[in-house]
Amino acid sequence: MSVITLTTDFGSMDSCVAEMKGVILGINSEASLVDICHNVKAQNITQAAFILGTVYRHFPNKTIHLVVVDPGVGTERRAIILRTRQGTFVAPDNGVLSYVIQHSLNEVVTEQGKYTLKGKVEAGETVEVVHITNPRFWRSPISPTFHGRDIFAPVAAALSLGFPPIEFGEPQDSVVMLPLPRPEKRPDGSLVGNIIHIDNFGNLITDICSGDLPPAEQIGTIEVCNRFISGMVRTYAEGNGLIALIGSSGHLEVCLRGGNAASLLNAKVGDEVRLKKQSGKGR
Repeated sequence: MSVITLTTDFGSMDSCVAEMKGVILGINSEASLVDICHNVKAQNITQAAFILGTVYRHFPNKTIHLVVVDPGVGTERRAIILRTRQGTFVAPDNGVLSYVIQHSLNEVVTEQGKYTLKGKVEAGETVEVVHITNPRFWRSPISPTFHGRDIFAPVAAALSLGFPPIEFGEPQDSVVMLPLPRPEKRPDGSLVGNIIHIDNFGNLITDICSGDLPPAEQIGTIEVCNRFISGMVRTYAEGNGLIALIGSSGHLEVCLRGGNAASLLNAKVGDEVRLKKQSGKGR
């Protein structure tokens, strides 16, 4: 049985997701469809990229991930198939696969735009890109406003039947990438990052990962939105008020026990988070 996941910004009030599923099942009635998220904020490519980046590695390697967050639908933006060791992805070439691709690269992408893959892929990794140009697999007629149903869904379904990516178009050596934020170490020893995602509970997820942190005994305060948190905890149930911990994604989170940290702090994606070491602890 083939697994196809779906990630969109279509919400649940309209028929768009159901139409895509209907197209897929009409081509492969044996496909197993899994919804990752359909509540991505409208046209928020960065949010979709992060959500996909946290989840795809928990699926079998033969899974096909269909992603439709596509502000450029109907324009000259490319539709692509991306194949890696850990999955196959069908999506617009607008940066929505940035976290997936970054996991296979030997350098950190710092600028937005078209990125050449040649010589940038880690040894042992696979990153193959195909520009979807073969109309054989598309529905007809094609709506210029709903490529998710008329191009991406039938392509994902055909891939699940065993058609190789090269059947769908032309190999490419570049993709559009977003600059993925990384924390910065300052001369005073502090580590400065940013909020990159706010989850359904109002937890503030940052670009600071567990591997970026000093030893636990050296962690002093975490500052966000002019509020200070002393040290870190292990679980959401520890401490009182605002707390900081490493969440299941491996990222530093700022949370409000029993409440919504984003609402309390009026925080937004992009806000700065500063971690300071304890005085006299380490360099």
